[in-house]
Amino acid sequence: MRTQSPSMYSEAHDLYAALGVDTEAALKRLAKIPVSIHCWQGDDVGGFENPDGQLGSGLAVTGNHPGKARTPDELRQDLEKALSLIPGNHRLNLHAIYLESDTPVERNEIETKHFQGWIDWCKARHLGLDFNPSCFSHPLAEAGFTLSSPDPAIRRFWIEHCQASRSIANDMGRQLGSKAVTNIWVPDGYKDTPADRMAPRQRLKAALDEILSAPTPHNIDAVESKLFGIGSEAYVTGSHEFYLGYAIEKQIALCLDAGHFHPTEMISEKISACLLYVPELLLHVSRGVRWDSDHVVTLNDELLAITREIVANKVEDRVHVGLDFFDASINRVAAWTIGVRNTLRGLLIGLLEPTAQLRRAELNSDYTTRLALQEEAKTMPIGAVWDEFCRRNDSPVGAAWLSDVQHYENAVLSKRN
Repeated sequence: MRTQSPSMYSEAHDLYAALGVDTEAALKRLAKIPVSIHCWQGDDVGGFENPDGQLGSGLAVTGNHPGKARTPDELRQDLEKALSLIPGNHRLNLHAIYLESDTPVERNEIETKHFQGWIDWCKARHLGLDFNPSCFSHPLAEAGFTLSSPDPAIRRFWIEHCQASRSIANDMGRQLGSKAVTNIWVPDGYKDTPADRMAPRQRLKAALDEILSAPTPHNIDAVESKLFGIGSEAYVTGSHEFYLGYAIEKQIALCLDAGHFHPTEMISEKISACLLYVPELLLHVSRGVRWDSDHVVTLNDELLAITREIVANKVEDRVHVGLDFFDASINRVAAWTIGVRNTLRGLLIGLLEPTAQLRRAELNSDYTTRLALQEEAKTMPIGAVWDEFCRRNDSPVGAAWLSDVQHYENAVLSKRN
């Protein structure tokens, strides 16, 4: 376990200053960037709609680590523990299946009252709140199609669910004084080669047009693509090209998920291109491993590239950063803590690069200087600056948070059946 001393940060400050980087300015900018923390890591995407909480519609969670949250109160308790270990001010990302109700509620009949407990919890902790319709794990999603279903009754049900979700998100944004990002993802697609690729996309477009027709001034709409899913390996209705075109036409946010593209495609490369045409982006920061996209975020090259694109281009006001992974093979609170802290570390590394010098060298075709400075930045004392950020935010320094999680597991999580 390492500890932070004022002299370590002071030395790092001076070293970065010699490189032309102001660490104080970097810390101030980082403090203003929220990460939307996904609630579904805490209970393996089960939700509280029914006691079974069984996944379906192309979703799967691996592992059975003890201590999964079974109730909204347990999930909030686990989130509070994670937030206590994460520096900065952040947001909560909630799915519609996390409603609270004493009686069953159909998804097309959900209302703000079913999420008021979450709104009040976020308000008390000064957290923003984001929302998602849950178009999966439901009898009317078993055929593999929701908003693009050829069955008008099924399509109508999911349209109404998404309309209700947007209305709820608008109330969330209004009550909290911070716009909610509402992301629409559907698992629709075919396992094998379709005969008609156009008709499902026509139905999806018409459904989205209807869903987005009502004004929601306290809500930011986003749409999310996927290359393929379990049971939709050959064709996904909501492809990247479909949603990119739709987001441009409607001037809404486009969601880029780091694990929803071919392994050779990187969303870091897409950020600057897409921002030329859409007003905002939602990033689902995840880690793809072979075909599976939902591993805990590590400080790898793609995360560094994603976060660098955001801060180097100063687009943090147009890019909403959210996490999307669910790993039940490790402590779930630790998964949140590792993922968010790594995302923040990646942002800080980007903020501490000598961006102005790098771009000036590039503009002058001085690629030697560009490469030399890029490599020099890699071994600068980022750790001392990160520790200072944690210290200023009353968050554990280094790996000190791990013993806290281990104690929490022994005292709380291990006692859950």
